[in-house]
Amino acid sequence: MTLLAGVLAVQGNVSEHVRAISRAGEAVDERVEVREIRSSSRLPDCDLLLAPGGESTTISRLIHKEGIAPEIRDHVEAGKPVLATCAGLIVLGRCEDDRVESLGLLDVEVERNAFGRQRDSFETTLDVTGLDEPFPAVFIRAPVIADSRSCEVLASVEGRPVAVRGGPIVGTAFHPELTDDPRIHRLALFDSVAATQ
Repeated sequence: MTLLAGVLAVQGNVSEHVRAISRAGEAVDERVEVREIRSSSRLPDCDLLLAPGGESTTISRLIHKEGIAPEIRDHVEAGKPVLATCAGLIVLGRCEDDRVESLGLLDVEVERNAFGRQRDSFETTLDVTGLDEPFPAVFIRAPVIADSRSCEVLASVEGRPVAVRGGPIVGTAFHPELTDDPRIHRLALFDSVAATQ
């Protein structure tokens, strides 16, 4: 069986996530076909979804303009796995910035650029629930999860949540696609599939 993974490709780190999903599939012996989602009608067939980082205002505007937003809702309501990273976390959660039309599918409040601007980017190792060894996390203009509400917190930095799970969605404030480590993609996308098979 081949899993079909969709990557929102309206803006952001698309190619990096395509490679990361492929690596994660290989790590668990899953055959994966990756589809880039730029318009409606391409997401409904997908088994997995990745909402990448980038510019949250642009991503939110384009997914509504292209008719992808309701398809994301349907994907989540069907219980299909989603990984939302950085801007993807902002778009799928809730954000007080009026320029972002968030979907509210992940029960979190997210603050944009909470760790600072580009020059404040940093790398650190994180203990992540579900992983045996620390993960090398890359934070770039990273948001922070101000209120995790009903979600399970998977990782924190200085007491602030930076990775959560809520239903079929795993959201991270960092960029797992910028490392060669496929474990966050595996945890969010493939471990969830395995649990339902």
